Amino acid sequence: MLSLKLFIMFRKTLADRLAAIALWFRSSEMVAWLILAVLVGLMSGLGAVAFRWLIKSFQTVFLDWGSHVFSFMGHYYIIVIPAIGGLLVGLLVYFFAREAKGHGVPEVMESVALRGGRIRPRVALVKILASSICIGSGGSVGREGPIVQIGSTFGSTIGQWLKLPEEMVKVMVACGAAGGIAATFNAPIAGVLFALEVILGRVVTRRFGYVVISAVVADFLAQAFLGNVRAFPLPEFGIVSGWEFGFYVVLGILAAFTAQLFVWLLYWSEDRFDALKKIPEYIRPVIGGLAVGAIGLYSLDVLGVGYEGITKALSGEITVWVVIAYLGFKILATSITLGSGGSGGVFAPSLFMGAMLGTAVGIFFGHFFPNITAPAGAYGIVGMAAVFSGAARAPFSAILIIFEMTGNYAIILPLMTAVVISTVVSRALRRESIYTLKLRRRGVDLDQEELGDVLRSTTVKEAMTKDYPTLPATTKLSQLFKTFQKTGHHGFPVIDEKGNLVGVLTETDIAHYLDTSYMESQLTAGDIVVKNPFVAYPEQMMFRLLDAIESTEARIPVVDRETRKLLGVIGRHEVISVYQKKTKQKLPARVRK
Repeated sequence: MLSLKLFIMFRKTLADRLAAIALWFRSSEMVAWLILAVLVGLMSGLGAVAFRWLIKSFQTVFLDWGSHVFSFMGHYYIIVIPAIGGLLVGLLVYFFAREAKGHGVPEVMESVALRGGRIRPRVALVKILASSICIGSGGSVGREGPIVQIGSTFGSTIGQWLKLPEEMVKVMVACGAAGGIAATFNAPIAGVLFALEVILGRVVTRRFGYVVISAVVADFLAQAFLGNVRAFPLPEFGIVSGWEFGFYVVLGILAAFTAQLFVWLLYWSEDRFDALKKIPEYIRPVIGGLAVGAIGLYSLDVLGVGYEGITKALSGEITVWVVIAYLGFKILATSITLGSGGSGGVFAPSLFMGAMLGTAVGIFFGHFFPNITAPAGAYGIVGMAAVFSGAARAPFSAILIIFEMTGNYAIILPLMTAVVISTVVSRALRRESIYTLKLRRRGVDLDQEELGDVLRSTTVKEAMTKDYPTLPATTKLSQLFKTFQKTGHHGFPVIDEKGNLVGVLTETDIAHYLDTSYMESQLTAGDIVVKNPFVAYPEQMMFRLLDAIESTEARIPVVDRETRKLLGVIGRHEVISVYQKKTKQKLPARVRK
């Protein structure tokens, strides 16, 4: 009898403890986000490991087994292999997920800008298969775009399943992108910066830590499976003479023109293949595969990711004329692969082009100025970052990812010099990056410069809306849940009987009161409201509120400075509306949807 009483007491105590832990977890937003960041990092790391394993497996199937199956063709078998891979990729993309076509990063950027970070879960599976087949069969693409899309899809899926606020879904997408880059290239710092610089387009200090955690977790997991090795283990390069900085300036300028040539040819190729209306979309990658296979007859180094060719160039194993030929062939092969509908990234091809360009420049200056010029490999490393930054407009990511992939700090100053020059010249030659140009061609403009100019001359009073529902402070808790469910809004201003702002109440705030005991209580909106929220004033200029609007879950209340009377609200919808009104622009139909 005594033992039974002790068991009942123990069970009751355990149940109380578990209930207390659950309540604490729900009330601790930081802990919840930390756990989610770790989870996204784990999934991104596993996705990167699986992706690399699949690439190696498909390379064995296509290149090793294919050479035996098509042995009657001699070395010409390489023409057929990319075409077979192209057919499989075309079928996967066409019938299962159109978003998996191309290099992936623009699709993630579009989802963040226009769909609150929402990406279909099936995209990760289709992308990992399509890209691994494309790379494994010799398609001239890289791993960066696919793994960004795969990791971002994992983050987006978790956010959607948990019904997180839109802003947090975007952060989960950034966590997935950072984790994917970190795990794939053993470059956690560059992964974080790429997610912030390219995917989100800004540094979100409030959520910065979560992105870092995902990158670290993903990289740690990848190292456990793949080992802690650098992509390009090279000897230490340094600066021989201060005169070399002039050579690196020249390299930066040439890198910008090379990057823009690549961008132009890529989208020109895409337009040419899109013009083949009578040929089904899933057959076009077959045509592209045949062309790429023909290029591969010259050298297999041009096909696939191309890291072997980069290592040969940086190590001085190939001549200047071979290096120049490789540069031209890689630009052509990558443009055809992606233009015809292949699936893969542009990062590795950009590195390949930069390595060849830089090595050629280094050989040239080394020939005429041997006493003041570093080995050509040093110029090759710098060229890798310069071409990528010229194409992607991501200078910080370019500098850090090359540093982490090579571990060569001695040339950081020439690296920064060439990257900045390339970025500035590229921006002068073309407004869009290789990523944003794809979106602009769809009618989506993510450039914030014009928006910033408009908002610098617009007051909050001009942009705010007065037509927005509010909650009286006396609203009962049970009625609050019904109001949120019925309207679908993420938050409401709470006002008193005089119309003065009491505070703001969001979905996250009321989630802490889901317990039955709270529902049966007499709590009101005034009791649980978040008081002293961030507010705007009608005379403020709009550009000063952009960061706050991006980081808040609900619209920002606009109040009178003296009386705290609620005058209206301001949010992303109002920003877009005032921008369209002042620039006389309308979003394209496909964007409005």
